[in-house]
Amino acid sequence: MSTQAPPAPAVPSIPPLDPPPPLGPVVERSGPADRVRVPRRRLRFGIQSKLLVMLLATSILSALVVGYVGYQSGKESLQNAAFNQLTQVRESRSREITSFFDQIRNQLVLYTRGATVIQAVQDYTQDFQELDSATISPAQSVALDDYYQNVFVKGLEGNTGNSSDPAGFIPTDPAQRYLQANYTVPFTSFDEAVKLDDAGDGSAWSATHAKYHDYFRELTSRFAFEDALLLDTNGNVVYSAYAGADLGTNVETGPYRDSNLTEAYRNALSSNAVDFVEVTDYGRYQPSYGVPTAWVVSPVGSDGVVSGALALQLPINAINDLMTGGQAWSDEGLGETGETYLAGPDEQLRSVSRLVLEDPAAYRAKSIAAGEDPALASKAAAVQGTVLLQSSHTTAVANALKGETGTIIADDYLGDESLVAYAPLEIDGLRWVIIAKISAAEAFGPVTDFTRNIILATAAMIFLVCLASLILAQIFVRPVRRLLTGVRQVSAGDLNVQVPVMARDEFGDLGVAFNDMSRSLRVKQDLLEEQQAENDRLLLTLMPEAVAKRYRKGEETISEDHQDVSVIFADIVGFDALSARLPSEESLGMLNELVRRFDEAAGRLGVEKIRTLRTGYLASVGLTVPRVDNSRRAVDFALEMDSIVQRFNGLHGTGLSLRAGVDTGRVTSGLVGRSTVVYDMWGDAVNLANQVQSVAGRSGIFVTGRIYDQMRDVLRFAPAGDIETKSGPQPVWRVEVDAHD
Repeated sequence: MSTQAPPAPAVPSIPPLDPPPPLGPVVERSGPADRVRVPRRRLRFGIQSKLLVMLLATSILSALVVGYVGYQSGKESLQNAAFNQLTQVRESRSREITSFFDQIRNQLVLYTRGATVIQAVQDYTQDFQELDSATISPAQSVALDDYYQNVFVKGLEGNTGNSSDPAGFIPTDPAQRYLQANYTVPFTSFDEAVKLDDAGDGSAWSATHAKYHDYFRELTSRFAFEDALLLDTNGNVVYSAYAGADLGTNVETGPYRDSNLTEAYRNALSSNAVDFVEVTDYGRYQPSYGVPTAWVVSPVGSDGVVSGALALQLPINAINDLMTGGQAWSDEGLGETGETYLAGPDEQLRSVSRLVLEDPAAYRAKSIAAGEDPALASKAAAVQGTVLLQSSHTTAVANALKGETGTIIADDYLGDESLVAYAPLEIDGLRWVIIAKISAAEAFGPVTDFTRNIILATAAMIFLVCLASLILAQIFVRPVRRLLTGVRQVSAGDLNVQVPVMARDEFGDLGVAFNDMSRSLRVKQDLLEEQQAENDRLLLTLMPEAVAKRYRKGEETISEDHQDVSVIFADIVGFDALSARLPSEESLGMLNELVRRFDEAAGRLGVEKIRTLRTGYLASVGLTVPRVDNSRRAVDFALEMDSIVQRFNGLHGTGLSLRAGVDTGRVTSGLVGRSTVVYDMWGDAVNLANQVQSVAGRSGIFVTGRIYDQMRDVLRFAPAGDIETKSGPQPVWRVEVDAHD
């Protein structure tokens, strides 16, 4: 048998386990300087969060769209309703004013055609002419002058704010002085003067006055006219119900010739029609102390003959009552700020402002703030009237004066943003417009309430949607969470996980697939564990367990020095000749039987097998497990191997023998190779153990001097020769097998 160690059997290459990923910052080697790459944490946005965001975004957007559409529709409807209400009020007021003027026209035509008025004009005219030579007493003259200086002019200046010369108004005509001395000057107010039927002066005019005055007094009081005048064909005011400063004056040549009454009188007489009615716009009439006055004038006569004219002063209070609805604005649907008013071509009001009636101080402040003359604003607040005192330079008035009808949202004459319905007023002789308005804040009050309700409803809807979205997201993600929990358990190594399948949808299919995968992984894991166990067993047959652990951890270079190790190097003598006579399978079976028994004996005696060299066997004692009696164990193992060979011969009838060498000393062990790894041991003790077993060229157990020195008191040895070593020749001893204790 050759003493050369045969080639090591091929060992399956077992790749080392992958090292765990680095924890913490990763250092990248990139030249002289090392860069530290810190892993960035990405914001985790789970499927539940995504689903919740999608549900909320969709639902909230839908709620907002619905709320916006509802808001716009509701706002438009409420705005249209407000405009419709204003339009209805405007049309109603327009009809009432038109009807009022039509009624006055009809009344005036009826009066001027009546025998009473016709006869009254004739009688007053005749009697007025008789007063051309009438005289008054010095006392009456002084009283007349004093009246104009201290009553009339002061009243006129107080209302107009302009200074006036009394001389321009004091009557010079005898008839005028006579009538005013008897019917005007004695009274401090118009209401007292209208009560007088006869001054008792014995004149024909007074007799006529006593005859007709009650008729005209009843006419003015019953229909609320401010005054009723009778004029002859020469322009003389031959009668005045309230006996003002215009009594006896001439509208053509007198101090009041520039009044609107004069123009109306001229138009009436030049019409040549007894049913003609002239309506004037408001103008400041001095005999009424400059108070804005409007007139309706119609010629008086019969059979086509005009004998004079009847002029009725329009009742401004009646017009204001119509425009304010008797100050019942709320009942008319105009709320707290709404009103209707009239304006003329000069954009001045022709009716009273609501605010000046309700709060004069607030009106004054707002009017001045809107740009009105403070003096006019103060005057309007003082008299609680705004006719020809308050301007209305607004878009609505301008449009209406152009003949347009419509609605608009714009600032009103007091500077408040308002909803306005405007239209021209169809009254012959007048270029007025009618306006109905209400503040935008009040008009849109329902819109504000509606908006608040929409916002609250939308907010409640969004809250409910959020709540429902949270619940739905939880329900929707619950199967995913179960799957995620299962995946984490599988990732942690628990392959017995089975998730419950509670739905027949894609999530249910995913759960079934996961359970199938888990079972498949478990089966594969069992197979892998069995394979791993087999690999471990195979690995332990090739190397010690400690070395195998280091190899499994990925160490590539594994070697270790040992100081006190006994080495057994044995050959089976005669096996080559035996295997040459036998079939290869039988020969291999016999060899495996011997090696298996050697391994069993090594296990019993604490001997560590290093490798099998076909018919050779290399083992050690004290290599990985330190032994105090490693030399004895080594020799005992060699003796046991010899006994195994002898028993094998007896069993199989073979003539095999054992040649073994034993030494002790320093050795080195480790893995040799990379693709094919072999565990081996080398060193002087291995070399000497190999040399001593071949020194005699015959079977037996041979030991070096170191083994002999330790075991000579236990076993009998016989000299077997010498071997050459680096330190010189050394003796070799042969163990006497029958001398074993």
